[in-house]
Amino acid sequence: MTIPVMTAIADPRREAELAAGVDGGSELTLVRRCVDIADLLAAAAAGLAQAVVVSEDLRMLDAAAVRRLTDVGVGVVGLVPGGDASAEHRLRQLGVGQIVAAPVDPQLLGEAVSRAVGGLDRDHSLDRILDWSAAPYPPRAAAAPIAAAGPDPLPQLEPGRVIAVWGPAGAPGRTTVAVNLAAELADLGAEVIAVDADSYGGTVAHLLGVLDEAAGLAAACRHANHGMLDAASFAGLALSVRPRLRLLTGITRADRWPELRPSALTTVLARARTQAAFVVVDCGFCLEQDEELAYDTEAPRRNGATLAVLDAAEVTIGVAAGDPVGLARYLRARSELTEARSSGELITVVNRVRRGAIGPGDPQPEIAAALERYAGITTAVMVPDDPAATDAALAEGRLLCEVAPKSAVRHAIRGLAARLIDAPAASRRGILTALRGTR
Repeated sequence: MTIPVMTAIADPRREAELAAGVDGGSELTLVRRCVDIADLLAAAAAGLAQAVVVSEDLRMLDAAAVRRLTDVGVGVVGLVPGGDASAEHRLRQLGVGQIVAAPVDPQLLGEAVSRAVGGLDRDHSLDRILDWSAAPYPPRAAAAPIAAAGPDPLPQLEPGRVIAVWGPAGAPGRTTVAVNLAAELADLGAEVIAVDADSYGGTVAHLLGVLDEAAGLAAACRHANHGMLDAASFAGLALSVRPRLRLLTGITRADRWPELRPSALTTVLARARTQAAFVVVDCGFCLEQDEELAYDTEAPRRNGATLAVLDAAEVTIGVAAGDPVGLARYLRARSELTEARSSGELITVVNRVRRGAIGPGDPQPEIAAALERYAGITTAVMVPDDPAATDAALAEGRLLCEVAPKSAVRHAIRGLAARLIDAPAASRRGILTALRGTR
């Protein structure tokens, strides 16, 4: 049984050579030669082929186009000039896992196409993207051979963990928790990158007193979408705000949400994981996935950025406000949150816990009992309400550890950071004891 294949090659001479290679292989059948990316996407959506061979220099080829091809069940194989390591690296950043070098060997081409078709379910996983992202962008080589197919070697260092911080509608204090959690992780000695991925308008830069004239995350997504997000460009976009803490600022206007493409954001997170032990991402609140129901073609997905982060995260922190309305909102949305996550740990944080909002007694046991009764949650983290400390931090554009190091809010978030950083038990007890002594 042969595999129907399309081509989309910018150079007619190389396309003719490739067509001859396809005709020379018994496993492949050339069914269409596409003239541009629009023709290619239309043919793929029509189900004309199972695979396509694209050249690195095809106009308007980007990560979004590659993702659309794989979403409709078309495996993608990249064609690069022999010895051009930079072209191969760019295609891998776009999400192309199989590469062949010109002039094309028919047998190697058939093997690459078979792998691309057989590996569609894995082509856009975060772990696969990590295969190339740890390496620096390679210089252009004159004669070095390029592997016919297969991913780059795995990085030697263990990649960092993505921590998604999410909360339902109603301002439960998600961004405050995310920013200060990132700061406490850095203060405990870990390299941390904070990412503002709220597609409804980010505020992390405001909380940190950082100028946000240019959205660092949007720029990183543009680089990633065009296969140009290397270590140097990422370092130029991630602002240093404290020792061991860097920040990718978010979009400041809600109408800029199309700049945060899910496929590009996944690549950005993969790159960030190679630069830090923890990547703390502030997500948007909305988890709806049905935007495409209103369109006949592939729809823009406003919540795609949030869903991509949750899918990539090893740890998800769900933030609920410590009052009856906030708890009800969180519990109602928790099922959607569970569906949006692919795996990993889910930690519930109840923020702004205070007397009066729950009843006249101690609010913590009341909240803990409600969470266990209605959702089976037994290990929620309680963050006390301390408006004086949080207001001071907000007014000065600084962190709790800087303006209110003795506050109960900082104490609770630092305890959560110690848990996430997996500090030894004795060290963790020492951290908490020291904090209690400063209260």
